[in-house]
Amino acid sequence: MRRLIPVLILLLAVAGFFVLRATRPLVPAVEARERVWRVEAHELVATAARPTLVLYGRIEAPDRIRATAPIGGRIVDVTVRDGDRVEPGAVLARMDPRDLQPRIAQAAADVERERIRHRHDQEAIAQERTLLQLAEAKLARFERLKNARLGAESAFDQAREEVAHVRLSLSQRQQAIAEHPSRLAQLQARLTEARRDAERGEISAPFAARIGKVEVAAGDQVQPGQALLSLYPSDTLYLRARIPAIYAEELRAALARGEVLQARAEFGATTLLTRLDRIGGEADARGVDVLLRLDDASGVPVGAFVNAILERPAVSDVFAVPPSALHGGDRLYLIGDDDRLRALPVRRAGERRDGGTLNLLVRPAAATDALRSGTRILATHLPHAIDGLAVEVVGAAQ
Repeated sequence: MRRLIPVLILLLAVAGFFVLRATRPLVPAVEARERVWRVEAHELVATAARPTLVLYGRIEAPDRIRATAPIGGRIVDVTVRDGDRVEPGAVLARMDPRDLQPRIAQAAADVERERIRHRHDQEAIAQERTLLQLAEAKLARFERLKNARLGAESAFDQAREEVAHVRLSLSQRQQAIAEHPSRLAQLQARLTEARRDAERGEISAPFAARIGKVEVAAGDQVQPGQALLSLYPSDTLYLRARIPAIYAEELRAALARGEVLQARAEFGATTLLTRLDRIGGEADARGVDVLLRLDDASGVPVGAFVNAILERPAVSDVFAVPPSALHGGDRLYLIGDDDRLRALPVRRAGERRDGGTLNLLVRPAAATDALRSGTRILATHLPHAIDGLAVEVVGAAQ
């Protein structure tokens, strides 16, 4: 019996194993199901639109004027301050006339002295011609005496020297008379310049302008050419900005066609309307300069930095899509009737900003590609999007 007990225990264990195995619960069969991605869709609409460029630039006044001192002197009055608006002809500053009038008096005296000298030369030249005749007659007498061996050689030489002196004096007098017109013109030019500087001693506005910066005060001693103040036309301001050089020729061609390219600039809470006026002729690694004229710059100071959105020439047969719809920079995914994705290569035609909304403008990469109005595309950016991926549309992209 002691030998049968282990055998019985082993048999009971085996029987219990088979009973447990026979009474275990059934495991349900695993059903293989494909994952479906919940996405937003965007419906394409063919349209004609103007792509936009975002610009960052600075307000400039190309016609800015720097008023300078015509001569050295003292400032006696400054009638304007920074930022003032002035009308044409308004007096801005005055220099002390006592620093200007002596130059006029000196130049006028030089002109009068030249005229007196000319009259004297004309009167003296007749006398010098008479002296020359007398000296030549004297020389002839001494020459006859020398030839007859009745006069000294030294007397003849002295007579020749006297004739040479008189001829030289006459020649110089004739030269002075001949040079009189040019000397008189030179002195009259100096007189005109002195009068001009005296007039400029009262600095006035040549046009309706805004004062940029006043650099002197009443009582200051200034040097010739020193800047006194700056001013610029208040109605002729430009926004200077840079654009990528690849767009320069496109914009230049549009201007040549007479097309008006507008831009909206933001300066704080103020919206400024501008239009493209001209394009620079030189480019560097940062791009090429463009100048946009402001329609109304009454509230913007020169030198202010602003950002603007410039409209490029219009393009047709393009589709506006949200940035999230573009995958890899060159393809969209169409959503078929079976809710599966299909990749379609596209080319970018630019981008457009309307308020705070940014849309990309695209067109098919090839004319044979099926891209038309009403087509649904994937608007949710899926990094792992591939052809044939199953999706479920849960909304439309705004």
